[in-house]
Amino acid sequence: MSHPDPARPHEHEEVEKSKVRTAHAEHVEPEKGPHAPKEINPKMSSDIHYWAKEFGVTGDQLHEAIRVHGTHVEKVRAALSHHK
Repeated sequence: MSHPDPARPHEHEEVEKSKVRTAHAEHVEPEKGPHAPKEINPKMSSDIHYWAKEFGVTGDQLHEAIRVHGTHVEKVRAALSHHK
């Protein structure tokens, strides 16, 4: 087996140099809605995140409101609006 010519770059180096690298587009996650529009599922982190943001409260505050008032969106909304 002969030794590679040191003046000639390795094949993989030529391939790497030929690749044009461009910046990737920023990944923007679309706003996800709730699992159900009228009920909050406290076991789904996406629901807690969505409704906490919607009501302007923390996840803990939302969990407490759900514990006391149930999972119906309007009942939780009414309960949390009194705390503002």
